[in-house]
Amino acid sequence: MIDHVTLRVSDFEASKRFYAATLEPLGYGVLYEFPGALGMGRDDKPDFWIGAGDYRTAGMHLAFAAADRSTVDAFHRAAMGAGGKDNGAPGVRAEYHPNYYGAFVFDPDGNNIEAVCHVPEK
Repeated sequence: MIDHVTLRVSDFEASKRFYAATLEPLGYGVLYEFPGALGMGRDDKPDFWIGAGDYRTAGMHLAFAAADRSTVDAFHRAAMGAGGKDNGAPGVRAEYHPNYYGAFVFDPDGNNIEAVCHVPEK
């Protein structure tokens, strides 16, 4: 159900060292790194991310796995109907990978909630 989670960290380099060492015994390794962002996981699936930023104001990012793109669309409609604020309409995010189809909303507390599908459109 959970696809990935991102924590905001105030000292990116210190947190990078901490999580790399702490999660290594669990089989996690650094899979992706971009300026200010690091994706960790095992079996080539980054499901734990850290991102530079003030955790007190940036909120958490939590992504739920969706079986298909129509489910991502339904998630976005439901969130908007429930009072969420749009943070990215459903669509392909090719900068992540060619089949990354996601939608982003802010919950009432400002957390960035996402639904994502990783499979190609049928």
